[in-house]
Amino acid sequence: MRVLWLRLGLLAALLAVWEVAGRAANPLLAVPPSAVLPALRDLLLLRSYPELPASLWLTLREIGAAYMLAVAAGLGCGFMLGMHRLVGRVWGPMLAALYAVPAVVWYPSLMLFFGLEAASKIAFGFLLGFFPITLAVLAGVRQVNPQLVTVAHAYGAGAVTVFRRVMLPSMLFTLVGGLRTGLALCVIGVIVGEILGSKAGIGTLINHAYGLLRTADYVALVLVTLVLVVGSDVLASLLERRAQRWTE
Repeated sequence: MRVLWLRLGLLAALLAVWEVAGRAANPLLAVPPSAVLPALRDLLLLRSYPELPASLWLTLREIGAAYMLAVAAGLGCGFMLGMHRLVGRVWGPMLAALYAVPAVVWYPSLMLFFGLEAASKIAFGFLLGFFPITLAVLAGVRQVNPQLVTVAHAYGAGAVTVFRRVMLPSMLFTLVGGLRTGLALCVIGVIVGEILGSKAGIGTLINHAYGLLRTADYVALVLVTLVLVVGSDVLASLLERRAQRWTE
């Protein structure tokens, strides 16, 4: 309860500072929370942007497609590199180096190949989510104690049993952490891709409101996007806690 009250107090303080600063600033560039609430109400009632549900649904579909592709490719690539030590030692540093490159530099090329439709947003979200998942799987496989694998084989356990009873519990926490990070980056990648260049989606609405200096609508759309991002992270954190309890 103390943590909850401290969080509420911090939120109230931030809102108070925002209100004071927003009233003193240029209304075209900043708005106080008292001006954002009516804009948020009109947004949720579909008065300012009637296409909000369709845009949200499109963004969610793009995020789902990008994340499924990132999980499939990341798990396959990560296990391939982890199970084959020589391949992992050759390609692991290259993947880490590519992951260090700012992902936004790849987006113009993705737009060139895929255009302004959903494919380029899915590709950008996939690109952001693929690397942390792959590297998490690779790190998880490497942290499995090889002596436990040897003992399991000595007692007659097959490859599937060794993976399910020995390897998976040892690497599950790292794996779920990588999946959580990959989900967050897929969400960010899709939304950023829509803001940078798109014909539809929540990012397009944000870009539209910002371009027309509809600052209150812009902040309201950002708040809706924040709920989407936080909601996906909360869901991933619940799955991570369940995985942690299972390994314990």
